Amino acid sequence: MDPRYPIGKFEMPVQVTPARRQQAIDAIAAAPSKMRAAVKGLNDAHLDTPYREAGWTVRQVVHHVPDSHLNAYIRLKLALTEEKPTIKPYNEAAWAELADSKSMPIEVSETLLDSVHARWDRLWRSLRPEHFTRVLVHPEHGERTVDWLLFLYEWHGKHHTAHITELRKQKGW
Repeated sequence: MDPRYPIGKFEMPVQVTPARRQQAIDAIAAAPSKMRAAVKGLNDAHLDTPYREAGWTVRQVVHHVPDSHLNAYIRLKLALTEEKPTIKPYNEAAWAELADSKSMPIEVSETLLDSVHARWDRLWRSLRPEHFTRVLVHPEHGERTVDWLLFLYEWHGKHHTAHITELRKQKGW
């Protein structure tokens, strides 16, 4: 197993159905509680341990997820309210090196993730089928749909939670 991709690399589902969308929305809704469970009981030494060689620490991973999901929430709102908006990428590696990501207590980001997901979940569940085909433009990936955002971020939450749970297994925490 490649420790960078403990659940595999992102793959868009071959067939998108209303039931599959609902599964993804439910997974996104569950992401904050899954992240909390993954880090429960970890001390500062654990939190400051990289999940892989030359990788982010557990603390950086926990802070990265709400950073990323906040950006995704805004991207969804842009896709729903503008015609083919071009979204702004950000340098997630540089963000992870900032003081808030490297040294803040994780509870701050757990609360932020709860809040972002409460709003994001409400928005996802309000969408009609035609909303999922709306287009946004990612400068690095080209035109993508709201469906792509949905499935990418379903994967993203699971991906980073697995970084932590796999490290815990390896270390016996």
